[in-house]
Amino acid sequence: MPRTEHLVGTRALLLAAARDEFAAHGMGGARVGRIAEQAGVSKERIYGYFGSKEKLFAAVISEALTEHATLLGPPSADLAEYAGRIYDLHRRNPQLLRLMMWEALYYDGGLPNEQPRTARYRGMVATLSEALGSQSETESESETESGSESDTEAASTLLALIGLAILPTAFPQITRLILGTTADVPGGDDELRAHIVRLARRMVAPSSDALT
Repeated sequence: MPRTEHLVGTRALLLAAARDEFAAHGMGGARVGRIAEQAGVSKERIYGYFGSKEKLFAAVISEALTEHATLLGPPSADLAEYAGRIYDLHRRNPQLLRLMMWEALYYDGGLPNEQPRTARYRGMVATLSEALGSQSETESESETESGSESDTEAASTLLALIGLAILPTAFPQITRLILGTTADVPGGDDELRAHIVRLARRMVAPSSDALT
């Protein structure tokens, strides 16, 4: 095997092992030794590739978020169904949400790669603003750098859609306490998804001609 392919393969093995470890234990509880053992390499190799456990954690988060963005895609004109897509993605990939929750617990302030991540969300907000039909053709000179009033509405709507869609996966204990075993019986998950989509449709309908 060429050296380049070997290096890429080793790095991929380390990231996969680290993702499992960080998702299960977070940054504080994860152990480099367990990651190395699962990947079949030495601990020194991890530091050679990534420099530190924290940088490895940041690399795992970055890879997971790139995968998330690829699988989910941008907001569509049917915003309610977009909430359904978010729900589906996290129900199929609960590990991603666990990683994001560990990230929130670990970092107090700025995040690694914060600027490109902010830019991605701003792009989603712009797309959502157009889908809502609330994007103004002209912007007043008094508008701030963060965007127009319609962008603020779209940003709040995006946050609400995400929150609505991820809560059952983020807090399974609350879901169980409220719904009992309803979500676990055959068809129960489909019923919950359909309800989330209906709620999302009501939420965006007043300002979205596409959903009337």
